[in-house]
Amino acid sequence: MLRDGTRLTYKLNGLGVMVASLALLLAAHYRGAIDLVWAADNALPLLGASVAFSYVLSLYLYARSFAPGAMLAEGGNTGNVLYDFFIGRELNPRVGAFDLKEFCELYPGLIGWVVLNTAYALKEHRDFGAVGAPTVLVYLFQLLYVADALWFEPAILSTMDITTDGFGFMLAFGDLAWVPFTYSVQCAFLSYAPRSLSTAATVGILALKVVGYSFFRGANSQKDAFRRDPNGPASRHLKYINTERGTRLIVSGYWGIARHVNYTGDLMMGLAWSLPCGSILENPFVYFYPLYFLGLLLHREQRDEEACRKKYGRDWDKYCALVKYRFVPYVY
Repeated sequence: MLRDGTRLTYKLNGLGVMVASLALLLAAHYRGAIDLVWAADNALPLLGASVAFSYVLSLYLYARSFAPGAMLAEGGNTGNVLYDFFIGRELNPRVGAFDLKEFCELYPGLIGWVVLNTAYALKEHRDFGAVGAPTVLVYLFQLLYVADALWFEPAILSTMDITTDGFGFMLAFGDLAWVPFTYSVQCAFLSYAPRSLSTAATVGILALKVVGYSFFRGANSQKDAFRRDPNGPASRHLKYINTERGTRLIVSGYWGIARHVNYTGDLMMGLAWSLPCGSILENPFVYFYPLYFLGLLLHREQRDEEACRKKYGRDWDKYCALVKYRFVPYVY
């Protein structure tokens, strides 16, 4: 629901679209209709095309935001042309019932990421005769991450990206160019320089992924279930504090571990994507994602803290006294 009370409707079928897209592309590849490895061999030109399209889309979005009746994002309507172009003026631009922002947030970037990973795996098989265990791990880890995002697609509708931020160059570039081409860097690296993993290393990396995913998905699902029905079977055991706003803040379960334990799990999963590629000293490039993501999450966490302190006032101080740590108990 938007700030004026408008409730938008969406067709949520992301996981089905991903499965169908991947199945059709692989079928076409193995029947000889297309060469999917071409995408891996031409990743840089494809990146350039994606960046160019991001600019074209952003110009269209900026121009259409001046149409009568367009709902503008509060943060993207400053009057500064460059800033508004970057942040985005219109909140939820639509062509008929087709929501451009929600579509770009999930479909082309995330599904494109999986397609690129698939192309890199096929390239490794073509050039080296097999797909190594490190590539299999990274591929499955990232496939799970994308499948999770698409399976829980309704959750994105309550995020700031959809409800608050405008749709401008920042999101267009991030969705169409940054996500698929930056997040696939581990599979890209392994397609040129395959590696091997010991059994101990494989078990350790798997354990890191499993624990990270349990924090990430467990915390998010626990929060969503509590919002839907605080007295339901999945939530009635949780402890919470009541706020003056009439809402409740969970202080037990996953949310009793740290105030942003879902971010902790997200970061652990990102690290598990890079470890199969070797040490950070040996191959620092493949650790770009977890390092970049750490900076992003630290910034987002501070933004969340400020927003919650403003929103809940004294109740947020009470909450912080009960859940003392932000990411990792006894560390931060």
